[in-house]
Amino acid sequence: MIPARRVKLFSNWFAMYMRYRMRRAFNRLVVMPFTPKPGHSVLLLSNHFSWWDGLWGNYLAYWHLNRHLYIMMQEDHLKKRMLLNLFGGFSINRSSREMVKSLQYAAGLLNDPENLVVVFPQGELRSNHTTEIKVEKGIERLIKNIKGPCQIVYNCALIDYFESLKPSVFFHLFDCGVAGEVPFDELIAKINTFHQQALKAQTDVEH
Repeated sequence: MIPARRVKLFSNWFAMYMRYRMRRAFNRLVVMPFTPKPGHSVLLLSNHFSWWDGLWGNYLAYWHLNRHLYIMMQEDHLKKRMLLNLFGGFSINRSSREMVKSLQYAAGLLNDPENLVVVFPQGELRSNHTTEIKVEKGIERLIKNIKGPCQIVYNCALIDYFESLKPSVFFHLFDCGVAGEVPFDELIAKINTFHQQALKAQTDVEH
């Protein structure tokens, strides 16, 4: 397991640089109104359909949720992009016993209310148009190991082009509750209900 080596100076630079890159790559980045709970860390569970997903997590953490970013990445992917290790990337290997260590490490990060950990509960890339979010069982183990107050937030990122040559990204954020207070089956149901609502709301989004 590769732990994060987050360096504040590099992380601040990276957040500003990536915001610049995103403004060039996308027509708009729209974050639906959302306020994180004061004094709580944030476990950000995000749908996973593109190369940009982790970078969007960084954008949300730095510019909207005011937390220090950490992101769980497949170990082989992180090894190819070790620079991301300095910005909060840490590894998980789902085919190894080290997976448990990674989940415990993520839970430990979430004991600090200033931190945010991005996890992709689907465990793999799935279409942006999927109507069901399958949440891997490892998420349940992660949540059970969190000791401090932690808000679980689901991020449904959706894209549309409308009249632009560049896509616009819409971030639909949902408060799933506090770790330890929401049964896992209920958490899955909440995520899927909101995901379907976000897909429906997206059809009426202003452009």
